[in-house]
Amino acid sequence: MLKKLVSFTLLSVLTSLALADEMSVKKAVEAAYPKFKVESVSKTPYAGLYEVFMGGQIIYTDEKMTFLIAEGRLVDPKTKKDITGERMEELTKIDFNSLPLEQAIKVVKGNGSRKLVVFSDVDCPYCKRLEQNELTNIADVTIYTFLYPIEQLHPDAASKSKLIWCANNRVKAWEDWIFNNQLPKSAGTCEVPLEKIGQLAKKIGVTSTPTLIFSDGKRMLGAQPYKEIERAMIAAAKK
Repeated sequence: MLKKLVSFTLLSVLTSLALADEMSVKKAVEAAYPKFKVESVSKTPYAGLYEVFMGGQIIYTDEKMTFLIAEGRLVDPKTKKDITGERMEELTKIDFNSLPLEQAIKVVKGNGSRKLVVFSDVDCPYCKRLEQNELTNIADVTIYTFLYPIEQLHPDAASKSKLIWCANNRVKAWEDWIFNNQLPKSAGTCEVPLEKIGQLAKKIGVTSTPTLIFSDGKRMLGAQPYKEIERAMIAAAKK
């Protein structure tokens, strides 16, 4: 009994010290960069490094913050795993069920049993490439497309998005645009959720198109090969 009590006490002390170290690192980073909020601090198993998640990115430092490693990748030399990449996947996961899917164009393929969200700019060439070359190879999926015009890059994207959203058949209008480069002749005067989608994108950290979000909350950037998308969808379905 005494041995168990000593072990428990020692574990509690070690845990408290670890939390104290993480808190001191958090305070030091926030003091140095007051404009950024530190979301989390975790000690890594590598040479006293601490992982700091802030401003949508992972940086590394030591307990005294004598250095910072930014925009670098931490790789395990034995397994060759990209530790930074895996942690970013976890730290940027999204609650899929919280997404306002009623604000997206819903396309059902096959039995539609799997779910995928895509943030897409109508004038983004990579978004069209994703639809034409990759998503056409994905079966049994319901795709929710959030029209997310990035007006700094594509000034006409918002007006085109309105025409597509206000069409009598949004799915047909979307596919006509993607595959035939044809816009509907509707007036585009209905209520369009572009501002709400923009706020959503900002909230969950979507900054580029296309961005894909899987049912397990993980995301994928760019027009990746359909085999990679399929692999991610299979992994998401297992969780």
